[in-house]
Amino acid sequence: MGIRARVVVLTVIVVTALAACTTTPPPEPATARVSAPEQAVTVLGTDDPVALAVATSAALFATAPAAVLAAPEDTAAAAAVAQGVPLLLVADGADTAGVGAELDRLGVTGVLPVGDAARDRVPGGREVLDALPPLTPQAPRPDVLVLTTDPGSAAAATARASGARVEAVTDPDPRVAPPPQAPTTVALGTAFGAPDVLAARLAVAATGVQLPGGGQVVFPGRRMVALYGHPGVPALGVLGEQDVAASVARAQALAAEYQPFSAEPVVPAFELISTIADSGPGPDGDYSAEATVEFLRPWVDAAGAAGLYVLLDLQPGRTDFRTQAERYAELLREPHVGLALDPEWRLGPDQRPLQQIGSVGVDEVNAVVTWLADLTREAALPQKVLMLHQFRLAMITDRERLDTSRDELAVVIHADGFGPPGEKLATWDAMHQGAPAGITWGWKNFYDEDSPTFTPEQTLSVGPEPPVIVSYQ
Repeated sequence: MGIRARVVVLTVIVVTALAACTTTPPPEPATARVSAPEQAVTVLGTDDPVALAVATSAALFATAPAAVLAAPEDTAAAAAVAQGVPLLLVADGADTAGVGAELDRLGVTGVLPVGDAARDRVPGGREVLDALPPLTPQAPRPDVLVLTTDPGSAAAATARASGARVEAVTDPDPRVAPPPQAPTTVALGTAFGAPDVLAARLAVAATGVQLPGGGQVVFPGRRMVALYGHPGVPALGVLGEQDVAASVARAQALAAEYQPFSAEPVVPAFELISTIADSGPGPDGDYSAEATVEFLRPWVDAAGAAGLYVLLDLQPGRTDFRTQAERYAELLREPHVGLALDPEWRLGPDQRPLQQIGSVGVDEVNAVVTWLADLTREAALPQKVLMLHQFRLAMITDRERLDTSRDELAVVIHADGFGPPGEKLATWDAMHQGAPAGITWGWKNFYDEDSPTFTPEQTLSVGPEPPVIVSYQ
């Protein structure tokens, strides 16, 4: 072979080798592109499974080359999760326009229907697949937490397919069972409340701070039995009959008497009269003597250390309840401290204590609701008790407008009439007439004025539901 021939052969070999080396490699498996809401907390506020699946896809996916389609009764989660694509639903009578619009937004070209019902309802213009193409599953995204009460739903499957961490919860309130923390939280369904409510609840849950008896929501889950009075003044109630250590022990013993008759744990408590209706006007002219924070602090601290709840009771005289409540903001920032309002001692401009039974308008009470709820939310505190004393309907005018909407508070109406059993039960029944929704009930026993004093068993036998707070004067 001549030199020229050898050069030609060598060139062919080199070109062939180069061609072999530059052959286009097989395409990488397609993958969906994920996203997350910009807000730290998002609630997808629908319980319709078709709409919720669409909303979850929209919240957690930016694009997808394919999607899985199923009827609600068919199981398709495994296929979607394994390949990292959304699972959407179609159903008889459901609006499929939202499904088609979501497929358009995602850029889906091929749809895998699961079951005949889904195959018959594939939105037009898309390839019907017998199997999903090779797809790369999503990497885990621990920074995106998805909360659901239905872990078997299509929405939950789509969330898992996106790589998000999905947590099934038995209670949608995270203060009841705190979930893991994450920079971004998405909640599936209306049970989780509005986004601002859920965000506030998550902030409380993150603190880990507990109420006496455990948890971060007051009721249900516990009952309270309280000593009522003012330190060092026996005439105002049994709390004043002994020092702080003995009062703690007495409250604990009294709560223990109730435990055999209560399905819930019974927590001992103090109802601590903090402002006392006074026969004289005092320096500020309001006919109310206000204890200082420094005077009350040892009782509040001792109660907290012993696992007691504390209610600061206000008898405001001629001033308003919010003005007096603000005096004790420092104490009310403690997680075991709530507030009690006593309208019997809320006086008009020309009234004096013991000359009449006082009253308060509901707008003044609602101003306290707003202030105390805001304080509780801003400090990320567990839910607080706001208790309203009442033994005549006229003591709280327009009571039907009482604001019980604030999630930070457990509002209790405390029926504190005294006398023989028939009169006490009549007062209890009268207080229930036209009562606003969203409240629970309290009861007061009097050692001296009741004849006889109800036993623990009798107290918890009143209906239609037993009191959640029982106080003793």
